[in-house]
Amino acid sequence: MVKAVAVLAGSDVKGTILFSQEGDGPTTVTGSISGLKPGLHGFHVHALGDTTNGCMSTGSYISFPVMYRGKWICCAYGGELFCAVGPHFNPAGKEHGAPEDENRHAGDLGNVTAGEDGVANVNVTDSQIPLTGPHSIIGRVVVVHADPDDLGKGGHELSKSTGNAGGRVACGIIGLQG
Repeated sequence: MVKAVAVLAGSDVKGTILFSQEGDGPTTVTGSISGLKPGLHGFHVHALGDTTNGCMSTGSYISFPVMYRGKWICCAYGGELFCAVGPHFNPAGKEHGAPEDENRHAGDLGNVTAGEDGVANVNVTDSQIPLTGPHSIIGRVVVVHADPDDLGKGGHELSKSTGNAGGRVACGIIGLQG
């Protein structure tokens, strides 16, 4: 069994997310996130793993990296660095969607629900986020967003790319566990 962990950190939001995968089976994602406002919050694996400036190193605007000579690069705008954690993990080049949709980013894990106490308990099983192989999520970042993910069905201009899930309130690099 392969195991991994991401320790989530944000201004007020904290958590620990555990990942486990047996052989070529689906990956199980469990954990707890605290400090959230009550309700739904988008929950995604993002493509890159650079949290040098925290989750907000992408700036206050949604921006996307550019493919240049086969690599994702970031852009500077107004003195801020954008795109450090990149878009949702999407090795198949699909549109944003719900976890149960065939056409979705691999990193689209839907929403977590925080109770009145601000705590969300995570329990997800997904076959598109392996811990081994060419599309492994090890070294990538798991992100909790400020708002609900509309699962690509909201009709907003960002629905098919981000689920219109708002800012990033916490994130953590997914690392192998011994």
